[in-house]
Amino acid sequence: MSSVTRKRQLGRPVSIVGAGMSQFGAFRDLTSRDLFAAAVQDLTAHMDQGIDVADIQCAYVGNYSSDLFEGQGHTGPILADWLGMTPTPITRIENACASSGSALREGIMAIASGLYDVALVGGVEKMTSLPTEGVTDVLASAADGLYEVPAGLTFPGIYAALAKAHMDRYETSLTHLLKVGIKNHQNGALNPKAQFNQSLRDIMVRRQARAKERGEVVPAWQDELDFLNDAQANPWIAWPLRLYDCAPITDGASCVLLVASELAGSFTDKPVHIAGTGQASGRPLHDAEELTSLSAAKAAAAQAYQMAGVTAQDIQVAEVHDCFTIAEIIATEDLGFFAPGEGPRAVDEGRTARTGDKPINTSGGLKAKGHPVGASGVAQVIEVFHQLRGEAGPRQLSNPNLELGLTHNVGGTGGTCVVHVLRRG
Repeated sequence: MSSVTRKRQLGRPVSIVGAGMSQFGAFRDLTSRDLFAAAVQDLTAHMDQGIDVADIQCAYVGNYSSDLFEGQGHTGPILADWLGMTPTPITRIENACASSGSALREGIMAIASGLYDVALVGGVEKMTSLPTEGVTDVLASAADGLYEVPAGLTFPGIYAALAKAHMDRYETSLTHLLKVGIKNHQNGALNPKAQFNQSLRDIMVRRQARAKERGEVVPAWQDELDFLNDAQANPWIAWPLRLYDCAPITDGASCVLLVASELAGSFTDKPVHIAGTGQASGRPLHDAEELTSLSAAKAAAAQAYQMAGVTAQDIQVAEVHDCFTIAEIIATEDLGFFAPGEGPRAVDEGRTARTGDKPINTSGGLKAKGHPVGASGVAQVIEVFHQLRGEAGPRQLSNPNLELGLTHNVGGTGGTCVVHVLRRG
């Protein structure tokens, strides 16, 4: 039977019973081990029925490059020692920005196989140890070092190329990109763990007030679009992408506790089940068939939907990999939420807002919550976990029948994509 047509299922059901995150931001005096310990402490403090780290049988941690960011390799056992978890096996997973999404799949399969019953899965990245140009160089190593990097394609340049292709094919505009950023900052303003928990209007007003206090000319911005179209306030990074189209450089960590579903009741009365999981590889950008879509995202989504027995239309909330604003638009089309070219129109119509029919990135997304690359995939899962359990606070969706959510985590120039479908217990 073809791998395309074969319906894959987990050997036994797997559930998420707890979640924890560090604050996302820039923390000069913290290391990866400090950040991950903060995330685990957050998890244990908020478990419904408690957890002893001695009961954790294995762990998988996504980390892109502590080697280059911090000069620290062999991250897994370092974290195990810091957490007092030795001799529990911890495996570091590297798949660029999809590292912790991939780590989650490994944890799911470890439990589904029957080898383990309780697994800690997370991700961590300490990025601000390097200046911006150093971070740019480290991230560029996730692109193709033979063909893409020598051509000068940093990640802003790569996604600028995708944005330009989408604009040419579908009449996507600069304003569509800006509206994605406005929406995600509005969501991030409601997320206390977000790196930027201020709306763009708040940022705009604060800058105007600061100019007035200093006796400077007060910018005459009337709304967020005025602010974002000001080249001094929002400079070009790689046309057509501006500063506020780009996710920030972030330090942070995230983790979830996975258990065999038959044991979930020992940890919580509100488990969230893994309904479907998919992972796929795609060609590097230079060899891709098109620039307006990521083939790995389509393939991973198809796998996850098939396993879960659902369609894109069934998904009620999603966290997608908006490392740049254009990435969110492309993701909503690749996942089948909207037809190709209709993603920008959905933004115009407010369909991806918290009050829309397909709310996207209620956490603030990578754009406002922050993007500690190794931690981002599991951080997405944590937002959907809280939404499905009705505990997302002021950003909680109003739908009383919220049951299905999705996460979409991309690595490199589209070379890796991991998609998970989660179902409320």
